[in-house]
Amino acid sequence: MEFGFTTAAYVVAAVLFILSLGGLSGQESAKRAVWYGIVGMALAVFATLVGPGAGLWFLSLVLIAGGGAIGYLVATRVQMTEMPQLVAAMHSLVGLAAVFVGLIAHIELGRVMGMDHATRATLDGFAGLLAHKSGVEINILRVELFLGVFIGAVTFTGSVVAYGKLAGKLSSNANKLPGGHMLNAGAAALSVICLIWYFNTGGFLPLFIMTLAALFIGYHLIMGIGGADMPVVVSMLNSYSGWAAAAIGFSLGNDLLIVVGALVGSSGAILSYIMCKAMNRSFVSVILGGFGGTTGPQMEVEGEQIAIDADGVASALNEADSVIIVPGYGMAVAQAQAAVSELTNKLRAKGKNVRFAIHPVAGRLPGHMNVLLAEAKVPYDIVMEMDEINEDFPTTDVVIVIGSNDIVNPAAQEDPNSPIAGMPVLEVWKAKQVFVSKRGQGTGYSGIENPLFYKENTRMFYGDAKDSVNALLPKID
Repeated sequence: MEFGFTTAAYVVAAVLFILSLGGLSGQESAKRAVWYGIVGMALAVFATLVGPGAGLWFLSLVLIAGGGAIGYLVATRVQMTEMPQLVAAMHSLVGLAAVFVGLIAHIELGRVMGMDHATRATLDGFAGLLAHKSGVEINILRVELFLGVFIGAVTFTGSVVAYGKLAGKLSSNANKLPGGHMLNAGAAALSVICLIWYFNTGGFLPLFIMTLAALFIGYHLIMGIGGADMPVVVSMLNSYSGWAAAAIGFSLGNDLLIVVGALVGSSGAILSYIMCKAMNRSFVSVILGGFGGTTGPQMEVEGEQIAIDADGVASALNEADSVIIVPGYGMAVAQAQAAVSELTNKLRAKGKNVRFAIHPVAGRLPGHMNVLLAEAKVPYDIVMEMDEINEDFPTTDVVIVIGSNDIVNPAAQEDPNSPIAGMPVLEVWKAKQVFVSKRGQGTGYSGIENPLFYKENTRMFYGDAKDSVNALLPKID
């Protein structure tokens, strides 16, 4: 009875997770999709607690309550600007869990294999599952266990490094140790040797050596990826965490964990591929830690950045018929989305055509800008993707760039040696006038100089984005 209920509950939960993923593809359906996911997860946890092998109720409830309390505190304190690093931190926990589960499964397997047949027959729960496996199934379990630990270890250290880069605790530049990709290849080859060793002996030593090698691979891979590719890295680590969860599911014999892990892993991989395509990046190059790259010096930028005040920007906006706003991570940092929304409403009330241009990797997380604008109640129908709006810049009177850098950098088209060479960008420099709201004259997250700031039709609107936009509001008449 318990097994039948758990199986049925897992099927319903899996359907809810699929509906949740599908709903997240649209802004209007995203809230409903989140609730699908919440209900599915609650159902899955409950079914697991009352299912076969259930026990340790008090400890389970204490851990669930403790984890829920920590999650609530983190969710209420983390700002939207910190969401990318929070996601990376959550991925690291999934990877660490996979490592621990794999190591514990190895210990439990050794304990069960050391028992006589009569004792094995009395076991239940996870130990009972192991006790009833044949020799071939044990070998398959070893491979699953090994892969789970490997993927989990790579995910753990890779996510920790990604968190450090996104939080500004580590340099956003691509950094590799001497030997670069050969070190990664050597660690991967060592892991394959350890797999063969572990498959044949079942000993702890090859599993331990592989764990160390995988921890190094995760660290060195992500350290070798620059800031311009970090949105792809976050999505890629999401995929890794999914495959790690699926591997845990195989080790534990939990069908729902396998399904959920496969959903997360495949959707993360697909999203990473889509983002790489949008950035004109090689998917293999990114996941191998920036393999390849440019070979010559970058073009030098000539000219000077010309500043403008709020009166000058407001005058141009009052005279313009069409306006495109390009938001970036700087808008999120300044929490300027509400002010931007108010400016949009005032301009639209005057009959001006105002739209937003969203680059696929704007911010440091896929969909980052869309969430911020939705939070500020900007109408969905004026938020346009890059492919929809890029050809409209030549006929646009005013473009306001708020805290964006790399996604509006013409060096992607003009400089073959730029780190972002070939990446599709928003061609804002083709508009009649461009105003860039920026704190100062520094480079963006990836450390690349932007020729846009030196063009004749560009003026720099220096200052905190929120303060700058607020200064414009009373001047729009």
